[in-house]
Amino acid sequence: MNRMFHVPLSPFCRKLRLVLAEKRIEVELVEERYWEQNPDFIRRNPAGKVPVLRMDGRTMSESQAICEYIEETHPSPPLMPQSPAERFEVRRLVFWFDDKFHADVTSKLLYERVNKKVMGLGYPDSRNVKSGAQKIKYHLDYMGWLLDQRRWLAGDVMTLADFAAAAHLSCLDYISDVDWNRNEGVKDWYAKIKSRPAFRGLLADQVPGFPPPQHYADLDF
Repeated sequence: MNRMFHVPLSPFCRKLRLVLAEKRIEVELVEERYWEQNPDFIRRNPAGKVPVLRMDGRTMSESQAICEYIEETHPSPPLMPQSPAERFEVRRLVFWFDDKFHADVTSKLLYERVNKKVMGLGYPDSRNVKSGAQKIKYHLDYMGWLLDQRRWLAGDVMTLADFAAAAHLSCLDYISDVDWNRNEGVKDWYAKIKSRPAFRGLLADQVPGFPPPQHYADLDF
């Protein structure tokens, strides 16, 4: 059995879970409290980060590297387009969400509101929370601009870029930090991707001490 070491509200883990589910690859999920620096886990990934995937006799780390490995070894259904220009756009947007969006928003909202408490690191920094709440507006507007020109974020078909974005937004939606009324196109896009069978596992997540809002698992939100 394939095994994935993860944290439920990690956007990087969620991106990989979406890819695995979309490809219909069965995997055993093992929650890993990576901040506790368990020696067994550190042996699996000296970087001390999740996700880590054990598959095909390999132990793999770094979410994007794993996702592209899965795409190459399980090409159907495809999550990367064929042309170099289109693949570039997918990779650009994946990096946008996993780097810029993460730094601007996810780390300022999710990590302050949830991770600090779970890890015993104190209380949220109100300055960071205020900054994240402000900057998410810019990112939602940018997504809306992209979706005004395309059916999906990177083009006319759903790709890994959509899963990367949805992974971050789903974490933030779990703590009610997304204003879905800001852009109708973004809300419609999220409704489409949220209704996919691959999303069911994410919508079933429950983090002790942090119950999700009522709309979180509602497909007609």
